[in-house]
Amino acid sequence: MITTITILPFSYNLIILSSLLLLLIPPPVSGAADCGRQDDEANNYEALKFKLTAIASILGAGGIGVSLPILGRRFQALRPENDIFFMIKAFAAGVILATGFVHILPEAFRSLTSPCLSEHPWRKFPFVGFVAMVAAIGTLTVDTVATSFYKSMHFSQSKLVNVDEEGGGGGDDHDGHVHVHTHATHGHAHRAGAAVPSHDGNLSELVRQRIISQVLELGIVVHSVIIGVSLGASQSVDTIKPLLVALSFHQFFEGMGLGGCISQAKFKSLTTMMMMLFFSLTTPIGIGVGIGISSVYKEDSPKALIIEGIFNSASAGILVYMALVDLLAADFMNPRMQSNVRLQIGAHISLLLGAGCMSVLAKWA
Repeated sequence: MITTITILPFSYNLIILSSLLLLLIPPPVSGAADCGRQDDEANNYEALKFKLTAIASILGAGGIGVSLPILGRRFQALRPENDIFFMIKAFAAGVILATGFVHILPEAFRSLTSPCLSEHPWRKFPFVGFVAMVAAIGTLTVDTVATSFYKSMHFSQSKLVNVDEEGGGGGDDHDGHVHVHTHATHGHAHRAGAAVPSHDGNLSELVRQRIISQVLELGIVVHSVIIGVSLGASQSVDTIKPLLVALSFHQFFEGMGLGGCISQAKFKSLTTMMMMLFFSLTTPIGIGVGIGISSVYKEDSPKALIIEGIFNSASAGILVYMALVDLLAADFMNPRMQSNVRLQIGAHISLLLGAGCMSVLAKWA
């Protein structure tokens, strides 16, 4: 008997978290002459056209990127058991790693070391590195606690199921109860339970993949909301034009990384669709919110800088941890890759390509 594990409530928590994040968008703040000042000469109508184009472009790019690995399961060459899937995951992990190190961390440093913030405490303590470290440790804690919880929960359920099968369905409830305690005490093993270790091992890996995909989406969503609001609130056409193209590629590559994890997690169709839609819609919704508050939002106001800096730091810590520990270390230490030199070379090249492509985009976004 196979026990179905559902971690769906975590997806709802992602939606709640992003909604709370949007509520933290600061109201108008009066600051110094150069902090929070809007460009009065900006062509608002022209900027709006590019913002609407950005919504469509980023939505399409993100949707295609996250869909490719999931739809790829229909093709034999792209299934997880094939070597090429290792290289695709390495490319995606490189994208996620570069997103954390090259895109998000520098933005966090820019926000929390801005001259618009008071020198004490923001320039007296390295908050960016500290918050990123705490976020990485927090991710490790969530990863281990959630995995152990679902493993122990399933072990208890499997134990009861196997005991019931050994009882042959006969006897009353009291007999079944005594049967459970007898086997728990003396440690009897029967053929019905012989396959449990293998089944538990497969289930443990499946649970881990599901937790990885959901924690990874959490880190991406936090960053996506912030960049969406920033683009939507900008009134400079010269700023929006390069961001439109760069963020479209950004979402495409990030979507590939997330889609690969979702594909391995083997969620039910409804949960998979929810996670895909949630990723695809987060940045466009952020742009829409940014458009709505563009007349009052000042991205260089102290409150905006602190919120963006802290959330970007946490997001970077989550993504760097996930890329190095849950994606790269797990695959590169896999016995299958360790015994195949060609696969190792291909995976390393894919990793460098993914990190390189995403790093190049940092010139524009």
